[in-house]
Amino acid sequence: MTIRLGLQIPNFSYGTGVAEMFPTVIAQAREAEAAGFDSVFLMDHFYQLPGLGTPDQPMLEAYTALGALAAATERVQLGTLVTGNTYRQPTLLAKAITTLDVISQGRAVLGIGTGWFELEHDSLGYEFGTFTDRFNKLGEALDIILPMLAGERPTVSGKYYRTQEAMAEPRFRDHVPLMIGGSGEKKTIPLAAKHFDHLNIIAGFDELPRKLQVVKERCEEIGRDPATLETSMLVVAMIDENVTADLIPEDFRQQAVFGSPEQVAEQVKEKVLDAGVDGVILSPVTSINGYQPGGATAVAELLKPHLGL
Repeated sequence: MTIRLGLQIPNFSYGTGVAEMFPTVIAQAREAEAAGFDSVFLMDHFYQLPGLGTPDQPMLEAYTALGALAAATERVQLGTLVTGNTYRQPTLLAKAITTLDVISQGRAVLGIGTGWFELEHDSLGYEFGTFTDRFNKLGEALDIILPMLAGERPTVSGKYYRTQEAMAEPRFRDHVPLMIGGSGEKKTIPLAAKHFDHLNIIAGFDELPRKLQVVKERCEEIGRDPATLETSMLVVAMIDENVTADLIPEDFRQQAVFGSPEQVAEQVKEKVLDAGVDGVILSPVTSINGYQPGGATAVAELLKPHLGL
């Protein structure tokens, strides 16, 4: 797996009716594929997130939508950024991701994290608990999911989950690439070093050097070559030459780029790639003026030389 240039679709509020909504999602994915993006990601949420909209704004279930995108694309890797472990039993998630891998002919990526959106949990009846609870639950889930993806049949009697020779068939391949999102230095990064192919860093631009140093240290502690743990950063992108810094909400200023395609690409290079992060996953803002074709393509063309693409 290599993720150097990804696209995240963060919302489905395009100012269209429901009938036009998914065709617009397909158009974004196909533009990304044609422009040379190597991956397309959806959020794994049921309600829209704070800062992006109100909870009742459109949100499609991720794995159903990804299955449809697999049939509408040919090359891009497909996954969530990232799956909330609390939303699905690990056996169901293993089945969903192996099914996506079969449908896409080996293009699935398993992005996974602890889950964090408390409103969704409370509203929909998922147990939230403490971060420690959710992190421990994720660890136990991986003890089930990873063997199932490799064709094994794990039997587990844990604190949170129980399985009896659980299996996921058919499988397209023995290893689905694994991505975790976050930047916690005590739990998330060590877990990434132990199990994952890719770490998507959720942090501010100013924090990147520190996070990359911790990645290096945690890998070396367990005898892993740090170069084998790919990194990327999720970056909010406002591709509009009329957007200026004062229009960026303060909470997003350390994770957002803005302006013309040239300005966006230059900011990504200076703030992310020059810091030593391997790649970038752009999350274009489309909820203001709807989906505007061409912006992601223009940025991709400018970034490719910096990404070795």
